[in-house]
Amino acid sequence: MHFIPYLLILLAASVRVIDHPANFVPVAAVALFGAVYLSRKEALLLPLAAMFISDILIGFDSLESRLTIYGCFLAISLIGLWVRNHKNFGTVLGASLLGSTLFYLITNLVVLYPAKMYAHTWAGQAASYANALPFFRNTLLGDLFYTAVLFGAYELAVVWHKRRQLAYEHSR
Repeated sequence: MHFIPYLLILLAASVRVIDHPANFVPVAAVALFGAVYLSRKEALLLPLAAMFISDILIGFDSLESRLTIYGCFLAISLIGLWVRNHKNFGTVLGASLLGSTLFYLITNLVVLYPAKMYAHTWAGQAASYANALPFFRNTLLGDLFYTAVLFGAYELAVVWHKRRQLAYEHSR
């Protein structure tokens, strides 16, 4: 099982590097999944490692942007640490939606970017959020898709393993 964190980092970093719809990436799902099933240390490092590795290949933008985005993924990991003790379909779904929404709300705060991009006013803030709606849609869809794939595959593997164990025990 020690290969799983590396596999998750590779998955998240690879999808960011290949051609994909904007914001339709597994980084938030990896952060959430890692926080639920791996150690706390791995949970916090997974999304940061995936982002850093892929940013080396894609390129870095401003320090403020990177810190904001990395911070959002750390927040999603923290949400996942809460889900770890309350895991069910609803909390995983809710955590994925909450993570997507936090990412959208935080990364589109105009005060984090130069005033040339959006005026640091209510109108500028509204424009920032409105212009980011297509990206938010992709973030939601990507987070839900990859969360379903990761959690679903893991839970199916657990059920399959338990059935094999029971079959083995009954065959002895």
